Amino acid sequence: MRKTLSLLVLTAALMAAAACNTTTEQKAAAGAVGGAVVAGPVGAAVGGAAGTVAGHAQTEAEKH
Repeated sequence: MRKTLSLLVLTAALMAAAACNTTTEQKAAAGAVGGAVVAGPVGAAVGGAAGTVAGHAQTEAEKH
């Protein structure tokens, strides 16, 4: 249980770090790297997707 909770906290921290980059591509790359560190290839895919969503949301928010 403790290991699972630690991984969840680490994942959340890495996703937050992915949101700090400038472009959507940078957010996706940072998310992918963070996800790969935490959970291997599956984590990289999830992290990249999360970074892309964060970048797209920020881009849309800046347009309005």
